[in-house]
Amino acid sequence: MTDAPHIPVLLDEVIAALAPAPGETIVDATFGAGGYTRAILATGARVVAFDRDPDAIREGQAADLPGLTLVHSDFSALEAALDAPVDGLTMDIGVSSMQLDQAERGFSFQADGPLDMRMAQEGMSAADFVNTADEAAIADVLYHYGDEPKSRRVARAIVAARPLTRTGELAAVVRKALGHRPHDKKDPATRTFQAIRIHVNRELGELADGLAAAERALKPGGRLAIVTFHSLEDRMVKRFLRERSGNMPGGSRHLPQASAGAAPSFEHVGRGLRAGEAEVARNPRARSATLRTARRTAAPAWGNSDLAEVRS
Repeated sequence: MTDAPHIPVLLDEVIAALAPAPGETIVDATFGAGGYTRAILATGARVVAFDRDPDAIREGQAADLPGLTLVHSDFSALEAALDAPVDGLTMDIGVSSMQLDQAERGFSFQADGPLDMRMAQEGMSAADFVNTADEAAIADVLYHYGDEPKSRRVARAIVAARPLTRTGELAAVVRKALGHRPHDKKDPATRTFQAIRIHVNRELGELADGLAAAERALKPGGRLAIVTFHSLEDRMVKRFLRERSGNMPGGSRHLPQASAGAAPSFEHVGRGLRAGEAEVARNPRARSATLRTARRTAAPAWGNSDLAEVRS
């Protein structure tokens, strides 16, 4: 934790949106390497932090930060660990730099490692998926979660190359299927790795559930700050906040639905904020980040009995 490689994205903007004060309780729903948590604790607020990655929890416990309560759990289940409504909540969605930088976790093709990608280090791995799913299912995942226009070609190549057990093997298969020139700005394997990671970790379904849980957990006046890193996540957050603030007439098939005439549960919904040039220069990961913020009203949380599974 002391030398954590993760650099918090849009840190100043997140803290400004949360406006933590001494004695308040703020939830860091995606603890990671603890960047946001440390900044919140420095204001005198208490933090309840969640992470499903046992490595992140162990590192946080070793840091022994006063005022911090760590919970090893998906953030969609955060209500069970909270004694009362909270004053603020932040989420930094997606894979962390800490996870990407560890080749043995299998999230990245920058260094060869086992084809894993599991944030919680349990359940179906990326290797399990690519080696057992049928071609059509793989193509669907690549198309929906990676915006891969040639998803069928890539899926066909993956099936033909099975079994695949290493990140380097999968990257090589994708590059061969799509064509790869060393000077290409973006590696063609990027979309495939993103898609498989999102599927294996049920990231969009977890985000949908987490948004609904955050709505229920925040007290009136509670502040919400969510950082996303790709368009699938950002569209979900944007639509959720628009619906919950009464700015969209229609519902979403991916998110909890409101009964007719439900009062807005969020207000002061901010425009999406992006990192400035100086931050991007210091931290290239910030280039794709978007921050969306809102404030909880006193209205009841909208029901989630109709919560739909998000293509998982």
